Amino acid sequence: MKRAFDFLLASLALVCLLIPGIVVALMVRLTSAGPVIYWSDRVGKDNRIFRMPKFRTMRVDTPAVATHLLDDPARFLTPVGSFLRKSSLDELPQLWSILAGDMSFVGPRPALHNQADLIALRTQCGVHVLTPGLTGWAQINGRDELPIPEKVKLDQEYLLRRSFWWDIQIIVQTFFKVLRKDGVSH
Repeated sequence: MKRAFDFLLASLALVCLLIPGIVVALMVRLTSAGPVIYWSDRVGKDNRIFRMPKFRTMRVDTPAVATHLLDDPARFLTPVGSFLRKSSLDELPQLWSILAGDMSFVGPRPALHNQADLIALRTQCGVHVLTPGLTGWAQINGRDELPIPEKVKLDQEYLLRRSFWWDIQIIVQTFFKVLRKDGVSH
């Protein structure tokens, strides 16, 4: 049921967000050199690597590490990067990953392939068996501000309590968090 829901909702969202997606793509293209979409290697279900798309918010010479590990993340942002991150519009291409089955709407956020500490702790706690999500329980409880152990604790809580109705609640709460720009890094 979850996969069917994800597929239907992602299909509907793609249709509804086609025009805003084109506008964002043009904004990225017109304000910085490089590709419109940034593909990053992420860790998916059962620690399988997949390629996750996002609208590019950082310059092409930015090191491929988690944003919080950069000395001065703001200096790597494109002219529209901050706006795209704060509005979460950079996440729109991930609807493709949901359609492809690499992601779900709700689950733990996919780790970067080089976040060994996060991957190891999620594996130790059994969270690696979940399909990663566009949003999740940890996302609405701190997002980028959470230390890794706290994030994994919330991911594990989601693993133990997950249900269709809880996913719906998380999606609704995410919508309001995005509108308020809660917990967004640069």
